[in-house]
Amino acid sequence: MNVRKCHDHVIVRAVVLAGCTALVLSLTGTGAQAQPRDVARQTLGATDGWGAYGTGTTGGARADAEHVYTVTTWEQFRAALKDGGSAPKIIKVKGMIDAVSEGCDAFEAEGYDFRKYLAAYDPAVWGHDKPVSGEQEDLRAASAANQDKTIKANVPANTTIIGVGKGSGILGGSLQIKGVDNVIVRNLTFEAPVDCFPQWDPTDDNKTGAWNSEYDGMVVYGSTHVWIDHNTLTDGRYPDSSLPSYFGKTYQQHDGLLDIVRGSNHVTVSWNSFNDHDKTMLIGNSDSATADDTGKLKVTLHHNRFEGIVERAPRVRFGQVDSYNNHFVVTKAQKWGYVYGIGKESRLVAEHNAFTLAEGISPAKILKKWSEAPVTANGNVVGGKAVDLIAVHNAEIPGETLQSGAGWTPTLRAGVDPAKAVPGIVGARAGAGRVC
Repeated sequence: MNVRKCHDHVIVRAVVLAGCTALVLSLTGTGAQAQPRDVARQTLGATDGWGAYGTGTTGGARADAEHVYTVTTWEQFRAALKDGGSAPKIIKVKGMIDAVSEGCDAFEAEGYDFRKYLAAYDPAVWGHDKPVSGEQEDLRAASAANQDKTIKANVPANTTIIGVGKGSGILGGSLQIKGVDNVIVRNLTFEAPVDCFPQWDPTDDNKTGAWNSEYDGMVVYGSTHVWIDHNTLTDGRYPDSSLPSYFGKTYQQHDGLLDIVRGSNHVTVSWNSFNDHDKTMLIGNSDSATADDTGKLKVTLHHNRFEGIVERAPRVRFGQVDSYNNHFVVTKAQKWGYVYGIGKESRLVAEHNAFTLAEGISPAKILKKWSEAPVTANGNVVGGKAVDLIAVHNAEIPGETLQSGAGWTPTLRAGVDPAKAVPGIVGARAGAGRVC
């Protein structure tokens, strides 16, 4: 296996470094506890959100010399993930590694032809009454399966994945944190996967049809104790505005940036930058997942920056989600739906967040009611001024009246900043390249 390994010596004395988060005694967000100088061996602070609950989140901090890797290609990265099973490991990603370096054509099944696909399933020919089927759909599905095998990377338990320096990350790959415990992902730029073979569903969108895509940048599925910190997640080179239209609908090639689903629990998402994306984050992906999700999906979101986001920041079902000290920016030119989606049996606490909305955009749309579920929303500011998000929502959208009071009080908070100070603090420190 062509993967470089190195020995990382643990240094435990306290160090304070200005301008980055190798801080051992952090003012906010990481907890006041001794941490090693090597950021790859740092662990989640003892009070830093739901990820700190119980056994906490340490990732690969205890990795021995044989399980520390530096990778520069997608192939090396996937090999390092497999090596050693669930033994503690640290994978250092150096530079931008590309999961789709050979392009979409490399995944095409023999005989697949997008022009033939369009001709076969044109609504003028196929209609809107039944899902597509036949040779070209079968070949599209086979092509999609080829991409699926290549761009997904399964992350084992007890793993830390961390970017080296300021210019490291993953292009077009999908991290699958599935059915495992104790994972840390830090300091990486993720360019969202582009689905090379979206499926046309003529029956979708009230039988007007829609293109449906797969692949999230990162999926936490049935996993526990996960810390996602100081990453940048974005559509990058392929914004939705660059996508073509067919049959009068956008040829959608993006799914989510980060989804936390199917019984996942005790997750902290901190100091990340989410940029220029539509369906950003699900916490709980189905109203029918009661058996998996009830009593779980406990997630903390703090000190994250969201800009150019259309919706789902996040949309919540079932979970006790604590969202505090985040900054949401909505620009005048962008498409925008909402920030927080209030879904089935959710118990969202949204406090001390800052919202910067372009002129003419109402804060009433920050909350979106999908199901009857109570919300706590205190101490938030819009344009630097205190706003009762529930009151303004109910006044302007009375058909979706929300009930106040989520019924629980977060205790795992490493430090809460004044909401008015959040734009400056988060703007200076959130995102990849700021862990050193």
